[in-house]
Amino acid sequence: APLAANNLYSKSKAVVECWYLGSSCGTAIADVLSGKVSPSGKLSISIPRSVGHIPAFYNHKPTARRGYLFDDVSPLFTFGYGLSYSTFEYSEPTLSKAKIKNGDSVQVSVKVKNTGSYDAKEAVQLYIRDEISSVTRPIKELKGFDKINLKLGEEKTVTFTLSTAELGFWNKEMKFVVEPGTFKIMTGSSSLDKDLKSVVLTVE
Repeated sequence: APLAANNLYSKSKAVVECWYLGSSCGTAIADVLSGKVSPSGKLSISIPRSVGHIPAFYNHKPTARRGYLFDDVSPLFTFGYGLSYSTFEYSEPTLSKAKIKNGDSVQVSVKVKNTGSYDAKEAVQLYIRDEISSVTRPIKELKGFDKINLKLGEEKTVTFTLSTAELGFWNKEMKFVVEPGTFKIMTGSSSLDKDLKSVVLTVE
């Protein structure tokens, strides 16, 4: 379960989440703290703001984050979030084609440039949002990620292949379907809206 450690976070300039480390943990932590390597891990959970903030998850339904009165319902640290000693610039994602038919696939490409002062790795993430559907769908769903190594000033293009099967869901008759319509395709460094750029894909 995620920890509610607001007191620790408020008193710290940075936190290194280590979780279950192996036999080389001492060397790994020393390399990160000394700057020999840049941290590149991303959260596989959302960290809540308080013990009363459960459940906290990124792929909730649009009306599922009610929370307590006067409280911030957003997570303290969201799914996919993680800091680096460097900085990265993402381009707008592009599609190999704007419209596809059921059974087809599309390539989603995004350029990522290391704009900081260190060689570093970055986990590029791909999310989707079914904009109109017969069953309520999550606000976003992770559909792919790729960790790339970028030297200072280097730029790389990351390409994901997205099939229509990955756009489907179980409908109210409990049948797996891919409904025609528009899908918001998002790429970025975390599941936070401010960290994502998007393009629209149409399934005919």
